[in-house]
Amino acid sequence: VQRVLQTRRLHAEVQEYREVLQDRGFHGMHGRSPAMLRLFDLVRRIAQSDGSVLVTGESGTGKELVARALHEESPRSGGPYVAINCAGIPETLLESELLGHVAGAFSGARGARKGLFAEADGGTLFLDEIGEMPPAMQTKLLRLLQDGRVRPLGANDEVTTDVRVVAATHRDLSELMREGHFREDLFFRLETFRIDVPALRQRGDDLERLLQYFLRRHSAALGVPVRRFDAEARRALQGYRFPGNVRELASLVERAVTLARGEVIRAEDLPDRVREETAGSAALASAAPERSTGTAR
Repeated sequence: VQRVLQTRRLHAEVQEYREVLQDRGFHGMHGRSPAMLRLFDLVRRIAQSDGSVLVTGESGTGKELVARALHEESPRSGGPYVAINCAGIPETLLESELLGHVAGAFSGARGARKGLFAEADGGTLFLDEIGEMPPAMQTKLLRLLQDGRVRPLGANDEVTTDVRVVAATHRDLSELMREGHFREDLFFRLETFRIDVPALRQRGDDLERLLQYFLRRHSAALGVPVRRFDAEARRALQGYRFPGNVRELASLVERAVTLARGEVIRAEDLPDRVREETAGSAALASAAPERSTGTAR
C-alpha cells in the first residue's frame, strides 16, 4: 500500500512539473479572461507595425512583459531588445546612457561608449517609467523620434539608428502634461499605439488561474508538496484587491508555499494585510443589512 501511495505521489509531482514547463502562456503572461485575450490580440496586431507604443497600467500588471512580447512578435525579433528604467538613472547620466558619448566628452569619460539607442539598432528600445524622464531629455527624445538620428555627447557627427521605441508608465501622463511636467508633443509621438494593461481585479477568473499557476511553479521550484489552498485562505485571497497586481500575487504565493506546514496553504500562511482587508470587507457587508433595517424602522 505504501508503494502504491508513493507511486501515485510521484506521478502527481511529475505532472505538476510538466504543467509548470508547458504553461508558459503568451510570452510569460497568463490569462484567459476577455480582457487578457483582447490584450494578446492587440499585441499581435500592433507588433507588425513600426510605430511607437505607449504601454500604460498600474504597477505590477506586467507592462515590461507586454513590451517584450511586442518585440518577440514583431519582424524585429531577431534584433536586440534593450530596456532602461528612466526612474532608476540620475538625470545627469540618463542622456549619456541613451545617446552614448565619445572619449573626453565629460569628466571621467575615458573612452567612447555606445548609447542604448545605438545598442538597440535594428531592434526595440523599452523606456520604462517614461513619466519620470527629465524635461530636457524629453526634448532630445522627441527630436530623435522625429528624425531617427543620434548625436553622442561630445561628438560632431550624428548616427542614424533604426529603433522601435516602446514606452511604459504607471503615471497619468495627461495630468503630468497639465502640470507642465511632460511634453504634449512627445506624448502624441509616443502614443502612435497605446496598450492599457488591465489590473488584476479587472481580470475575473484569471485570479484563480494565476493562483494555481504560481502554486505549481513555486512548489516545484522549492521542492515542497504544497497542493492547494484551504477554503478560508481562498476566501481571503478572493476578497483581497491586490494593489500590487500580478507581481504582488506571485510574491504572496511564494511566501505562502514557503511557510505552509504540509500540503495545504491556510489563511495563517497569508500576510496580515490580506486577512485584515477581507475581514474588514466582511464586517462592512454584515453591518449593511442592520443599518438598512434600522432605517426602515
